[in-house]
Amino acid sequence: MPRTMHWSLESQMTMQLVLYSKPGCHLCEGLEEKLAALSHLAFVLDVRDITTQAHWFEAYQYDIPVLCQVVDTPDGPREKPLPRLSPRAPVAQVERLIQKCLGASKAE
Repeated sequence: MPRTMHWSLESQMTMQLVLYSKPGCHLCEGLEEKLAALSHLAFVLDVRDITTQAHWFEAYQYDIPVLCQVVDTPDGPREKPLPRLSPRAPVAQVERLIQKCLGASKAE
């Protein structure tokens, strides 16, 4: 079952992120910990265990962790994969990526 973590300052300005992960994935856990350290940024993180849905597993089994931003389109919300970060990326680099996405969301 997906678990959602809310880190938001202003509900209407909150960006939605989805992290595709699976139990025992150290790279996934590392990225989730870095995202948790960014609680001062306005985003909601939905962590999805790919082993709970066959279509998630098929799509991401060789690529996790996969971080996506939920974006609004004329056809409804869709997930846009964000650039893959090195597992050794420091929290500051993850923060820059999230801030860039937040800036792009505000501009739209």
